[in-house]
Amino acid sequence: MYAFEYLRAGSVAEAGALLAKNPEAKLLAGGQTFIPTLKARLAQPSHVIDIGRIAELRGITVSGATVTIGAMTRHAEVAASAEVRAAIPALAALALEIGDQQVRNRGTLGGSVANNDPAADYPSAVLGLNATVITSRREIAADDYFQGMFSTALEDGEIIKAIRFPCPKRAAYCKFHHPASGYAMAGAFVADTGAGVRVAITGAGASGVFRWKAAETALAKSFSAAALDGLAVDEGTCIADLHAGADYRAHLAGVMTRRAVQKITG
Repeated sequence: MYAFEYLRAGSVAEAGALLAKNPEAKLLAGGQTFIPTLKARLAQPSHVIDIGRIAELRGITVSGATVTIGAMTRHAEVAASAEVRAAIPALAALALEIGDQQVRNRGTLGGSVANNDPAADYPSAVLGLNATVITSRREIAADDYFQGMFSTALEDGEIIKAIRFPCPKRAAYCKFHHPASGYAMAGAFVADTGAGVRVAITGAGASGVFRWKAAETALAKSFSAAALDGLAVDEGTCIADLHAGADYRAHLAGVMTRRAVQKITG
């Protein structure tokens, strides 16, 4: 990796000040993506600012019909939380499917959402549940936050503090795992919310996570796997790489959506 200066922030305010002072600096959360990127020399920050020990960025709070999870909360903590399991079981189940045990013990919710990898799991839950991204400056609705592959609405120096998830009536997540990495070749988060049905697809989209609007319309009329008969994700919007073609990923997205609905309806 390239040489850099390591700094450790003790608060969100301090991290923000360090970013403002060092424009070429990058934040280190769990490091499950960032450290391999540094090792492969795909990034050359002047400073690495470790926010892993900032207490205000951790924790899970359930209040009324919302679950708020701090950005530095580990995947394993979300998966094991009795509060999350009771309020949004699908979110706890999703966290349990991320990577392997070592990744879950180090990786963080905020790091995943900030990175917005097109095959990551958490973005589908954020978009599928119509969550709100709470930053050091503002609150961003999920529909406005994700702006393409590895691209978000975050501005320079803006830090994710927490994600606020509304509790749905019912929800489920299903994904087809990449056999080596555990990332989603295609995954579907289906949520029946008080405001309607939302279907978020991850792993398949060439522009990252996206809502499958046709499926949402069909499920709003009849919440059953049969309602999706005849529907297909547009393969022209899907990723094609050495692991799978766009047509295969489009097919997988449809299969995972049907399985998620079946999981919900029993």
